[in-house]
Amino acid sequence: MRNHFVLVPGPWMGAWVWEPVTRGLRARGHPVSPVTLSGLANAEADVSTVGLATHVEDVLTLLEQEDLRDVILVGHSYSGIVAGQVADRAPGRVAHTVFVEGFLPHHGKSMLHAFPERQRAGELRLIAENRGRWPTPDVTIVADGQDLSFQQANWLVERFVGHPGHTLSEPAVLTRPLEQQRATYVVCAKDHFGGKISPDVAAMRGRPNWSFHTLNTGHWPMVSAPDQLVALLSSISSGASLASESR
Repeated sequence: MRNHFVLVPGPWMGAWVWEPVTRGLRARGHPVSPVTLSGLANAEADVSTVGLATHVEDVLTLLEQEDLRDVILVGHSYSGIVAGQVADRAPGRVAHTVFVEGFLPHHGKSMLHAFPERQRAGELRLIAENRGRWPTPDVTIVADGQDLSFQQANWLVERFVGHPGHTLSEPAVLTRPLEQQRATYVVCAKDHFGGKISPDVAAMRGRPNWSFHTLNTGHWPMVSAPDQLVALLSSISSGASLASESR
């Protein structure tokens, strides 16, 4: 049994960032749907009405229109908040959620709540100054300590677009505890903080439905270590399929 993968990119990116992983998973026989969320296909589009709920609806619409079930839903960075809410809303369609260096959704809190208050205010100011978009980082920040060559970092930055700002400040909505989801958290050991995870992520260790894995790479493993990420996702799929058959 091959699970269908739905790959949701982090901030500033579209489905294109998953290209190496998409190829690798398809080569192993997995159907794959990489997603470009609203406001991230065109840097000039009006994003004034694009919020976190919009991005959740983007993924739910894909699942419903394609009638996808037993999906492995993968969210990177910001999109961990999206993926966690989609799994909450559509438990009959999502077999397993994978958070790749992802922020976790917490009911009533936004992604910016994970930042210190001063930084949160600074990011909101930047968004206001950039037509409602969270501006893209420069290539030195992307490359610094992230196991990327300058060419890889430049490839990313050249394709980045400003991220719809409302999605960062809009609170998440969950109907059940996050720990009840069947989930895997992927820690990238070469990230800026050496793989250090936040307290809310650490709190999920030991939960019966959660597992943790570490990749020896930086924050963008789909670029810096796609083969390792493909192998890990494929192994997660095998475990999810067995769990589904036993239910």
